[in-house]
Amino acid sequence: MAVLDSIKRIFAVPEDPELLRAQARALSRQVPLMYAMVLVNTVMLTFTHVGIAPALLTIYIPATLTVICIWRIASWWRGRHKLQDAEHARASIIRMMRVMPVLSIAFCAWTIALLPYGDAYQQSQVVFFCGITTIGCMFCLMHVRAAALAMGALTLFPFTGTMLAMNHMVLTAIAINLVVVVVVMLIILLGNYRDFSDLVASRSAIAQKQTETQRLSDENERLANVDPLTGLPNHRWFYRQLAEQLSKASQNGTQIAVARIDLDGFKSINAIFGQTTGDRLLTEAAHRIMILRPEGAFLARLAADNFALIITGPISASMLRQLGAALCGAMSSPFDLPGANIHMSASIGLAESHAGDTAEMTYDRADYVTSVAKRECRGRAVVFAEHHEQEISKVRMIEHELHTADLDAEIYILFQPQFDVALDYTTGYEVLARWNSPVLGEISPVEFIPLAERSGLICKLTQTVLRKALAASAKLPNYVRLSVNLSAHDIGSTTAIETIVGMVERAGTPCGIDFEITETAVMHDMKQAGESLLALLALGSRIALDDFGTGHSSLTHVQKLPLDRIKIDRSFVSAICTDPTSRAIIKTTADLCRNLGISCVFEGVETAAQLEALIALGGSVMQGYLFGRPVREGAMLDQVARDQAEWQAAAVPARIASA
Repeated sequence: MAVLDSIKRIFAVPEDPELLRAQARALSRQVPLMYAMVLVNTVMLTFTHVGIAPALLTIYIPATLTVICIWRIASWWRGRHKLQDAEHARASIIRMMRVMPVLSIAFCAWTIALLPYGDAYQQSQVVFFCGITTIGCMFCLMHVRAAALAMGALTLFPFTGTMLAMNHMVLTAIAINLVVVVVVMLIILLGNYRDFSDLVASRSAIAQKQTETQRLSDENERLANVDPLTGLPNHRWFYRQLAEQLSKASQNGTQIAVARIDLDGFKSINAIFGQTTGDRLLTEAAHRIMILRPEGAFLARLAADNFALIITGPISASMLRQLGAALCGAMSSPFDLPGANIHMSASIGLAESHAGDTAEMTYDRADYVTSVAKRECRGRAVVFAEHHEQEISKVRMIEHELHTADLDAEIYILFQPQFDVALDYTTGYEVLARWNSPVLGEISPVEFIPLAERSGLICKLTQTVLRKALAASAKLPNYVRLSVNLSAHDIGSTTAIETIVGMVERAGTPCGIDFEITETAVMHDMKQAGESLLALLALGSRIALDDFGTGHSSLTHVQKLPLDRIKIDRSFVSAICTDPTSRAIIKTTADLCRNLGISCVFEGVETAAQLEALIALGGSVMQGYLFGRPVREGAMLDQVARDQAEWQAAAVPARIASA
């Protein structure tokens, strides 16, 4: 049974499509040569036996075999291009394996019939024809094991049997020689077939690996250049495309433009509604931009809430303003998402390219006016103009000087009083950083603090300010506290907080430093912010939430953060006498602080009318020009000394004077 199974496997048509195609390709080259060889040998054998053997054997049968050989050559030649298909290859091999035994038997029978005719030379030619032709055919069929074996068995075995039966010593020797040669040839052919099959399998495996490698390479290329959420090109693809478009524009003498679209307050949307809703909002925002983009414009998603357009074609300032207004309008329309109806806006900066621009230069212009839009007219679009170029030059100069500045020598601090109207004395001062550059002179904090945050110098700047504040605090009585502002980088970094804690601890106790944070500083990572603030509270410091009301989800922050006081933003205080909404917000906040047992500080108090209104609403601690402008340390210490002298002259209770 095992022997039969082995024989079946030997003569079975392979299932592997690659092996089938390889066999068919090899046969398409070799089988026509085989039939051509058989055809020539048949003609030569026939020629030598004409007039000796009957006409049936020298004319009719050879003619029939010749026609069959020519037909098979033509069939293989016509079908050679179809053999790349596995099904055609299989069909071709099956036809060949069906035709080959018939032809083998036919040629064998013909040669056996010719063997008795003629002299010894002519008989030798018949033997030579049968042996050489059989061996040649087996070589041509070597890539199809079953065909080669069938050819050898069906031709040589009957012929050698006939020669042995003739009982002639020479023919018997020739028969034995043929059998030995054919057996050796079969062994070699079987080995070659095995090597051929292994080679095809190896090539197939290599091709599959190459295909998989190419697929992975293409997928990696796609992942490296495409945003997985929106399917848009990412920042890598954007910069490559921008460089290409700039190169084309330079060659054609034309311009392109870049629009940067920054979604306002997106981080708070993630915090309030969750990341799934945030992802849906981003997808919808991308869809709206895609609909409004000019024809041929290239849209990419650069970061979480930032998109960018590369605009080609006729460019003008008016066209860019219209596009910016349309995009802002689309972003301000409500986003009706599952479980949430979200109102949002986008600040957009648009800039044209200039001759000789690099991708970075063009993008930087759009990026700069986007920051201008967010700072000065949030939710609107700004087109880059000539005066922005001058501002950028100044910013670059400030940024360079900031990187090379000796902060300890160039940064100084001012103190703005915080006055408690209920107690009728100054309870503390907010510490304000100022920079006097030896190259540029006085630089406004509005200019250098954002640059410090962007360049990563803000933590070093905070530590410089804190060091000077600690030195000043050591000269103050215990009841006067100093407030130092912390950035998002400060409270979001474990290393920065550890450095701040170490500085305060080395300064000794009691700690006279409080810390002010903004809502935007805690939105990035509420957990880390909470841990940082607890570490500061452990020092004896107090925590104030600055610019309350201007951020997002403020009540969430009040609930989750360990706060001691809230500072109402000056934008509400300035409108308290004219805007009922601002007045209502201030009253609500003051009541909230009172109910939570935390103090409330009102910033930007500049007029007596504002003061009266705030007192009427329950306000107590005030900060603003009405109570004092920011002053140097010497003036601040003089003011504290004057306050103490006045208390002593007025016989202020000992508990206050020694507080």
